[in-house]
Amino acid sequence: MRTTALKQYQKLESPGLWREAPEMQRREVIVAFGEASLTLSDPRTEAALSHWSLPAVERLNPGEVPALFAPGQDALETLELDDPTMIAALEKVRHTLATARPRPGRLRGSLLLAGTALVLLAGAVFVPGAMIDHTAAMVPPTMRKSIGRTALADLSQVAGAPCSDVSGLSALEKLSARLFGENPPQLVVLRDGTALSLHLPGRIIALHRSLIENQNSPDVAAGFALAEAERISETDPMLPLLEYAGVRATFGLLTTGRLAPGSVQGYGRLVLTEPPSEVDTEHLLTRFAEAGVASTPYARAVDPSGESVLRLIEADPFAQEAAPPLLKDGDWISLQAICAE
Repeated sequence: MRTTALKQYQKLESPGLWREAPEMQRREVIVAFGEASLTLSDPRTEAALSHWSLPAVERLNPGEVPALFAPGQDALETLELDDPTMIAALEKVRHTLATARPRPGRLRGSLLLAGTALVLLAGAVFVPGAMIDHTAAMVPPTMRKSIGRTALADLSQVAGAPCSDVSGLSALEKLSARLFGENPPQLVVLRDGTALSLHLPGRIIALHRSLIENQNSPDVAAGFALAEAERISETDPMLPLLEYAGVRATFGLLTTGRLAPGSVQGYGRLVLTEPPSEVDTEHLLTRFAEAGVASTPYARAVDPSGESVLRLIEADPFAQEAAPPLLKDGDWISLQAICAE
């Protein structure tokens, strides 16, 4: 069975040099040419580092070797390739799409031909739900961060700009590192809004200021951050955002690597008013234990009666001993003043 976008290849891989962002060092990767995407993986661990939608791939230096590609015109990532077979395969995909695009004056604004080219390349016809799932899986980390920042900017129209006292932000970063270790998510503190916590693509976790200002310790804020991290692991944050953006915007992201401006307008108001999804209690308890955080303060903040969170209280990993400190006293004081600027 064919497993690449081109009939002559059942499998196509090559080494490459990937740069995640302009300020970062290049790193060696293995590039796998698939049915609808390029997968860039660590050659030692085989862990996937990035996924690029094939129709969105652009060549930045036509005719030169090594060839330089990007997952879209405005993308931060780049990939250097000197393998002639891989370069030729990518050029064939680009040529196929270029010839299928409508010319000026013909089918202006129509997505039919571009969609047909994608179907021919991928070998599948997407229904809306499947297309959203597929697109979400293809969005690389850098693009997720960019989309998440756009959604956060929209959220700020309703909840105000995130709190930004310099000392408080430093303490917030320390809390995130303490909870999540290396490569922690970005924590932000919201000034207003009805949601106590929420999350956005790009591993952005937002906490309401009351979880910090009205507490005696960072335990409650830490618990809500861990709960949002669990929600992120259970449901890809790109899915609800793309469902909100709609099929047209999702198709544009899949084929061009860019999300149409304005497609997430109003999404911030939606996430602020939607009730948080349920999380698996046992998985959440594991997160508390691994992070070294007591679960009871979080449970009591969610339900002061304790009835709906009884398991989190009874199975608190630190019910019989003190949990390691989350922040130094000075950092906690700074964090409580993060919205004071």
